[in-house]
Amino acid sequence: MLNLTSIGVMVDKIHCAHILVKTETEAKNIKARLDKGEKFGALAKNASLCPSAKNGGDLGTFTRGKMVKEFEKAAFALEKGQTSDPVKTQFGYHVIKRLE
Repeated sequence: MLNLTSIGVMVDKIHCAHILVKTETEAKNIKARLDKGEKFGALAKNASLCPSAKNGGDLGTFTRGKMVKEFEKAAFALEKGQTSDPVKTQFGYHVIKRLE
């Protein structure tokens, strides 16, 4: 499949889920658990501080300019299906998964 971002095409809209926690240590632990095969949605429901936790962390589809700068930069850099390392924002630490 052709990766449009790798050839310089700017994607304007993506679909992501995230897990929000207070500390970098918590975020690193979440990432490690995901890397070992735990399900993103289940971890989000149990660990995320965001109201989106009830939906498995699903934030729906959003465009550039809708999220805080650090979150947007990390989210738009992900490939479909990829999960980020912890991302610090004013809200805490996020682990982001690009769904589409």
